Order: sequence, then C-alpha cells, then structure tokens
Amino acid sequence: MYVIVVGCGDVGAQLAILLSTEGHDVIVVDKNPDAFKRLGSTFNGIKITGYGFDEDVLREAGIEKCDAFAAVTDQDNSNMMAAEVASRIYKVPKVVARLYNAERESTFQQLGLDYVCATTMVAQSVLERLVERHGHHLIMRGDAELIEFIASSAVDNKKVIEVQIPNEFRICLVTRDGSTFIPWRESILKERDTILAIIKNESHALIKKYMRKA
Repeated sequence: MYVIVVGCGDVGAQLAILLSTEGHDVIVVDKNPDAFKRLGSTFNGIKITGYGFDEDVLREAGIEKCDAFAAVTDQDNSNMMAAEVASRIYKVPKVVARLYNAERESTFQQLGLDYVCATTMVAQSVLERLVERHGHHLIMRGDAELIEFIASSAVDNKKVIEVQIPNEFRICLVTRDGSTFIPWRESILKERDTILAIIKNESHALIKKYMRKA
C-alpha cells in the first residue's frame, strides 16, 4: 500500500515506522526537515519537506497513486486542510486526520472527516483505520468510540449476547432491509446488517471478524 503521512512529530514518526515495518511504501511530509530525525537511521521511506496541504508538495509525494493518507500534525487546521485536499481533490480511498483539540470535533464531523482523537494510542489507531477499513468511526470519548459497520458472515444467525463482550463491545442499533431496531440480548443478527456499536479501543482486534470489509 502506498501511504502518505503528513506530520513527523512523535505520532507521525511512530505511524510511519509502523507502516514501513509492515512493508508499506511510506512517504513522510513535514515542514521542518529536522523532524525527520525522529524516524531514525533504519527508516527506508521517502521524506519530503513542505506543507501537507500544498498541492505541489502532495504531487511530489505521489498523491495521485496514494492508497491511504494520514494527516497527523499537532495543528488541527493543517490536518483538516490536508485531509480535505486528499479526499475531495485527489479522491484518496482512505484518509484519516488527527484531532488534537477535542473542542473542534464537531467541525471534523460536519466535514465528514474520519479522525482519531489525541491519545497515547493515536498512531496505532490511525494505522488500524488506514490498513483495514472495516467500519466507520463516528465519535470517540476517552478510550471508547461509537462505530458503524456492516456485519460479516461471522455474526450470521448469532444472538446479540453471543457477539457482545461485557464492558468492551455493545451493540446499540441494527438496520436491516431499511428497518432499524434496538436489539436485545436474544435478538438474532444477520450478515449485512448495519450495526451501530460502542467499543473500547483495546478491543478492536477481538471484533474485526464481525466486520465486513468495505
């Protein structure tokens, strides 16, 4: 996968190293060339100095062939602009922005941007969204988030109680054939149901099998 990471602070550097380690082609963009020192001497990706919302810089980074794009600077406005350029102008399939100031969450939501709030797990959370986009992130509060996803065959004909994980994963709403209902513990789930659920950050790996890839 060809990935552009905008911002080489602690989060961006960690994300770039994680992606590179997994074998992806990684291009890191930062306005400060000294920031690339965080990548270490073994990083084998490409480093480009410039602003992540500058179209000339993005074209130099190969935005036209980009599969995934992460804007993870510590400036919300920069992340927002970079993510909008990537998603709206260049139609990059997977775009995730870092939300540094939670007070701006409503702005990111109004723009329809997929985002991750600033926590100690930001880099890992962004990585999961870039590499495997199973569901759509809606809202994050602390270490829990509200997500929406299409159910895979792993939940077909299972009861809600068989799928939920106490204190970690709870199904709130199910949409099937145009009708929406609030499930209870004995409700039967079907493949291709649209599920709205609350999940703790550390439990994503446990429920990936329930999510149909977009």
